[in-house]
Amino acid sequence: MPNSIANNRSNRQTFGLKRLAIIISTTITAGLISTSAFADTLIHCARLIDGQSDTISMDQTVRVNNNKIMAVEAGMIKGTAADTVINLGDVTCMPGLIDGHVHITSELSPTRYVDRFRLDPQDQILAALPYAERTLMAGFTTVRDLGSSNNLSISLRNAINKGYVTGPRIYTAGKSLATTGGHADPTNGTNSSLRGDPGPKDGVVNSVADARKAVRQRYKEGADLIKITATGGVLSQASNGQNAQFSTEELDAIMLIAKDYNFKVAAHAHGTEGMLRAVRAGIDSIEHGTYMNKEVMREMKKHNTAYVPTIIAGKFVAEKAEIDGYFSELVRPKARAIGPLIQNTFAEAYKYGVRIVFGTDTGVSAHGDNWKEFTYMVEAGMPALEAIQSANLPGAVLLGVEEKIGTIEPNKLADIVAVAGNPLEDINAMGKMVFVMKDGMVYKKP
Repeated sequence: MPNSIANNRSNRQTFGLKRLAIIISTTITAGLISTSAFADTLIHCARLIDGQSDTISMDQTVRVNNNKIMAVEAGMIKGTAADTVINLGDVTCMPGLIDGHVHITSELSPTRYVDRFRLDPQDQILAALPYAERTLMAGFTTVRDLGSSNNLSISLRNAINKGYVTGPRIYTAGKSLATTGGHADPTNGTNSSLRGDPGPKDGVVNSVADARKAVRQRYKEGADLIKITATGGVLSQASNGQNAQFSTEELDAIMLIAKDYNFKVAAHAHGTEGMLRAVRAGIDSIEHGTYMNKEVMREMKKHNTAYVPTIIAGKFVAEKAEIDGYFSELVRPKARAIGPLIQNTFAEAYKYGVRIVFGTDTGVSAHGDNWKEFTYMVEAGMPALEAIQSANLPGAVLLGVEEKIGTIEPNKLADIVAVAGNPLEDINAMGKMVFVMKDGMVYKKP
């Protein structure tokens, strides 16, 4: 090859490399490419709970690139000069926690009932922004929202996904489904001139046709899953907190259409008959389950139905029922009767071998206090590691996203949190969250 041709080719290659370097440099400066694409983040953990092993690992390094976990390596790996090293000290790392039952856009107070008439939806969603941030800072990187008014949880989910506000990854049911006068009938407790006759669009079902339309309406609105109120409830303005509130035919219709749209279905339920109907219809989870008996437990094991206990909600409403004026006189006796029973139901269900998924019903209790559920689970007889892991892979499986989250292993999303100390020695350490990474982004660190 003549020297002139070789020199021209060499010059073109050199120019091309310089031009590429300028383009990359300019793009990085403009913030269009994350430098994490070119280097790893190494998270040093004194202890590691990976979300699925039955042991805790010591001195581990989690290697993250962009928003994915690349590797989990033994020892405190130093990495290269380009890598970012986060040495967390004496902590226990674990997968981002998953709360299987929250109401992210509201929080219980003595003014709950009048707020429906006093506040506009925009007031409610702005008030919810701190709830979302507190939830994430408590280490809950993913939540399953089981009911909000005005589709506020759908709007909040979208805003978080777009990076407009800070909060956990939300999977939401939107408006819960009820029967007329049932637990999620939005007109309960209003005067006759305001009640009207709500139907499927409002989440109220009174026939097989209504059931089909109500599920399809949630799809239209952008919900991720379906939530039904299979029995009466504690906090609704209705006298019965236990009675079954859907017919078998209505439940079958809900499950059939939900399957068409790839929806999982959760069932709020306190009374036995409502639970049995829901489980036999193929429901994915029972929420609360206060009066669950051995027959219900057998059916749940037979159908592999998950149980989301929400012990903290029961304790919270029982406590507030002793404060004059906190609840209406219709709600107060239900809170006193039902609230204290949930922890014992959980203990019996755990001993029986029912599949447990962590969930709190936060929004009844205060956002950010979700971690207290772990202490009640351990108090009721569940080992600390099992309690913690109930907020890992089981929650992801219930959501149908186990290929993305729930464990610390290669190719999963980088949802990693850490608490000070060792929660297997003191479960109260779950309330000492010192590090939060969601989707590869650090939101909290020592």
